[in-house]
Amino acid sequence: MHIAAVIPAAGTGSRAGLGKNKIFGTLGGETVLFRTVSAFLRHPLVSSLIVSVNPCEREEAEAALAPCAGVLFAEGGKTRTRSVQNALEALAALPSPPDYVLIHDAARPFVTQKIIDDCIRTVRMFGSAVCALPCTDTAVLAEGGFIAKGVERDKLFTLQTPQGFSFPELLAAYRKIGDEENFTDDSGVFAKYAAPVRLFTGDRRNRKLTFAEDFAMEEYLTGIGTDTHAFGTEKDHIVLGGVKIPSKSGLVAHSDGDVLAHAVMDALLSAAGLYDIGHHFPDTDPQYKGANSLALMRRVHALLQEGGFSVVNVSAAIAAERPKLAPHIEKMKQNIADALQISAQRVGISAGTNEGLGYIGRGEGITVTATALIKRL
Repeated sequence: MHIAAVIPAAGTGSRAGLGKNKIFGTLGGETVLFRTVSAFLRHPLVSSLIVSVNPCEREEAEAALAPCAGVLFAEGGKTRTRSVQNALEALAALPSPPDYVLIHDAARPFVTQKIIDDCIRTVRMFGSAVCALPCTDTAVLAEGGFIAKGVERDKLFTLQTPQGFSFPELLAAYRKIGDEENFTDDSGVFAKYAAPVRLFTGDRRNRKLTFAEDFAMEEYLTGIGTDTHAFGTEKDHIVLGGVKIPSKSGLVAHSDGDVLAHAVMDALLSAAGLYDIGHHFPDTDPQYKGANSLALMRRVHALLQEGGFSVVNVSAAIAAERPKLAPHIEKMKQNIADALQISAQRVGISAGTNEGLGYIGRGEGITVTATALIKRL
């Protein structure tokens, strides 16, 4: 069984406003074209792939796909229909033409292996396979700006790609197209000149990049922070997560010694690529003597917001032989959540001993390791 993929990529993509064909725009450091093509090349059942490109963009396309071995190229036409037909004719001229062909928009770089799997399985069963999503919004027909007629929503679908077909049947259908005919996708050609088209369920993430805002990917960053404070002050409590906890002695620190808050702050600053708390709140500065660490955490949160970040979640592991912390964890979580303006469910805190080992096991100090996940706004 020989399955080929056709990637029409000869459009202008002018609505994206990038000043160039949108397939050469980047997502996470990779061109849209590369991400799309590599998704199909990774699939074990796709044995050949051909890209239709404008002749004037052939060199740029080849450069973008340099890491992709075995990619073929066809000349793009003035319309998508002609671009696909040129690719199909090129496949037909191969010594061994494909049995099935999957056609996928170059501007849909989020196609998954599952979607490709489903397309192949469906086309092998029915001779055609069109990725589609059921319409979830109320739909109507309009005339002159007014609603003319309601439409039964459960019968409406929006079509995506890939669209798979028996190669001989699709090629024959394309060869019947008139000179003035133009189709928005391949299912229209197949339905008119070959047979009814079978649908399979797509994925909303498999969206087509059309406008500039479509290129804005969500970016998440992680950070790690660790802090340690030793016991040794004449206090009857320690502070963790803004909670005063009875203790035989206090923690040695320039501020309030909130080792939990300090680790969380360092994790947040690390995720944002900023300097640690020692830089922002140095222990040589008198203004931070005995400072409330949750107040400092609110300032860290403000720094992240100024840098265009929001906090997704934080998690911390406290290693302490004493005092007993379990009764105070929920309050710690709420205090940190309030400082970071997130839900307490997005704050994870665990506490454990060090089984009597090392300085922690001897009750000489407390260490906290924290992680943070932030999102670029």
